[in-house]
Amino acid sequence: MKHSFYWFCLLITVFMGSTTVNAAEKYLIGPGDLLDISIWKDESLSRVVTVLPDGTIAFPLIGEVAAADKTVAQLQEELEKKISRFVPDPVLSLIVQQVNSLQIYVVGRVNNPGRFMLNTNVDVLQALTMAGGLNPFAKRSKVKIMREQNGRTTIYNFDFDEVAKGENLEQNITLRRGDVIVAP
Repeated sequence: MKHSFYWFCLLITVFMGSTTVNAAEKYLIGPGDLLDISIWKDESLSRVVTVLPDGTIAFPLIGEVAAADKTVAQLQEELEKKISRFVPDPVLSLIVQQVNSLQIYVVGRVNNPGRFMLNTNVDVLQALTMAGGLNPFAKRSKVKIMREQNGRTTIYNFDFDEVAKGENLEQNITLRRGDVIVAP
């Protein structure tokens, strides 16, 4: 039943011209995400798996597979290739059942610092709002965004007052998994 609903939604999306399919193609799987993987007509090979902190999943017959930083289509293709050694012409379905890996952190002089789970794209101003806004003692022009990529940390500057006035809006970047906002 759930597969029929999935295909119905996919058909509606395609006919309506929605960008939902494009968003799913761009989404990179991350640790903590729940993946619903099933092989058509083989219930014994259908299960929900959690992407482990090291970015891997375990699946019957094929063992551990690296899942993190792959799109749904990439992982689905890899799983189909690996399972085809055991199941002839598999029809594999892979759905991200729950996104748990999109987390950002807001620390420093905000009203509610902490870790925030995201289920949509969020920019810096929106994240600061989620954290209850800057407190009266924050240095509004010295907010920093720290992003780790390929073992290096990049720091982006953010001037709250400029962005609030509609100036230098390029500072209001879209956040990515693991970004840290520091409000001194």
